[in-house]
Formats: sequence, structure tokens, C-alpha cells
Amino acid sequence: MKALIVLAATASAFVTPRSSGSSAATARFEVANPSAADTQAFNDLVALQNTIPGPPGFYDPLELASQEFSLGIADNDQDRTQAETIGFLRHSEIKHGRVAMAAFLGFIAQCTPLVRGEHKFLPYSDYVAGVTPQEQWDNIPLYGKLQIVTFVGMLESYGEGAGQPDGYVHYMKGGKPGFFPEIYGRGGPGIEGRGAGRHFVLNLWDPLNWAKSGTAEDKARGLKCEILNGRAAMFGIMGLLAESSTPGSVPLISGIQGFPRYAGNVMVPFSNDFTLAGSLAGGDTVASGGSVAAAVSAVVETVADAL
Repeated sequence: MKALIVLAATASAFVTPRSSGSSAATARFEVANPSAADTQAFNDLVALQNTIPGPPGFYDPLELASQEFSLGIADNDQDRTQAETIGFLRHSEIKHGRVAMAAFLGFIAQCTPLVRGEHKFLPYSDYVAGVTPQEQWDNIPLYGKLQIVTFVGMLESYGEGAGQPDGYVHYMKGGKPGFFPEIYGRGGPGIEGRGAGRHFVLNLWDPLNWAKSGTAEDKARGLKCEILNGRAAMFGIMGLLAESSTPGSVPLISGIQGFPRYAGNVMVPFSNDFTLAGSLAGGDTVASGGSVAAAVSAVVETVADAL
């Protein structure tokens, strides 16, 4: 167990060393006529990265931060500005880091007897004790998986501004990258005479309101810690999945006795339920496209009614 945790701490070993010319002064600026907002966003990104402890400082070998991506429907049917692109990239890194941190800890938790062992009350109908974390996902019924995916998708939509949260400014329109609006006290149809629904009793981000009481310095330090931990976790979870699928691919943890092995493909999360290739071929061993669509529709309606 300790060796698994060490993996995240050693992720910095995979980071490219700082280049002698890597600084705000030498960073290339590809946009032909950058606006003041573009310049400010780029300089803020460089300054943030150069204040994060450890290597590599500002390191952007693909020069993604110096480009303008075509993301979604931009204003006046034009490409996104550089400032909007940087906002998208910063938000994406923070979000992926959060998911990776949850996945890394979840993988470890699902390897413990408390989670993978026998249960008096089964977590789901097809639960099987003693299997790997990936096999636990495979064993969840299709409707259960669709409920999880649908619920996460609805949270994602809310984080993008759906529902018009109070004070929300999109991260590509000058808002704060990584910000998730308060969801406490929202959700559900409500009760007549008692106001709106109150399904969510805690905020998804900062549920104990610790960040609100912190100083500006505390919040700046917290952001840097989250970015670093998220980067380490991304290496960590990929290392766990790689070693689980291909023994010996991660020497640091390959020698752990009893390390969970998985013969399936983590990149095909619904392989036990249906495959597009099988549906198109009309195979008998996979769910038909119609039944899958019906299942998705039923889950969406159920979750929508609850929210």
C-alpha cells in the first residue's frame, strides 16, 4: 500500500527539466496582434507557473498557450481568442487533476478489504467480492453506470453555467479557472409552501467552507498545491492502470505482491454491456442500439425529475 502512495510523490521524476531559456521574457508569442486581455492572460499563466515550486518553470513545448483554438461557438463565428484558449487550458488542467486525484485514491481504496471484501448489504446487484477496481466497474449493471455518467454530466453542465448560478463568470470569459459555483441548497422540484428543492446539502467544491475563511495568500498557495497534486495524480493513476494492464511497465510498483491485474481494456468502459461494433454487426452478445438509447433516456428522465 505504501508503495502505491509513493508513485504519486515520485511523479516529478517524469517532468522535463527546466530549460535555461524558459522564462516570460523568452516565451514565444504566436498571436499576430494580441489584445491586452491576451497579453495579460499569457503573462498571468507564465507568472503562475514560474512561482510553483520545482521544475520545470514555464514549460510549453507545443506552445498551446500561444494559440487560438476553435472551441465551441465563439462570438461572431470567430475563433476563440488567446485569452479564452488559456482559460480553457488552465481550467482543463485543474479539472483533470481533480479527477485524477479522486481516481488515484479511489483505486487504492478499492484495493482494501473494507471495500473489495464481503458486504452484508451489497453495493449493487451484481457485486462480486475480491475483484480488481476495474472489474468492480465492469460488474456494475448498465443502468447503474448510466446513472453515474448522467449525474456527473449534469454536475458538469452546472459547472459550465447551466442553471445560472449566482455570480458565475465563465472561465473563458474572464472567470476563475477551476471555479465551481455553489450548489448548496439547489436541486429538486421543491415542496409547495417551502420553496425550492434542497437536494444538495453541501457544496461540491469546498464543502466545509474552509477556503472562504482563508487569506489571499492562503488561496494562492492552495491553487499551487492543487495544481501540483493534480499533476502528480495524473501520473499516478496512469501508472496504476498501466501496471495493472501490462505487468512490468511501471518498475516502481511492479514488484508489489498481489498488485491487481486486469485483462480488459480500461479505454472501453462499457465493453461488458455493449459495443458500437457489435451493435452495428447485429451481434447477439451485445445490447442493441435501441435498448441502450431507451436505457439512457430512462436514466436521464429519472435524474432530471430528482433535480
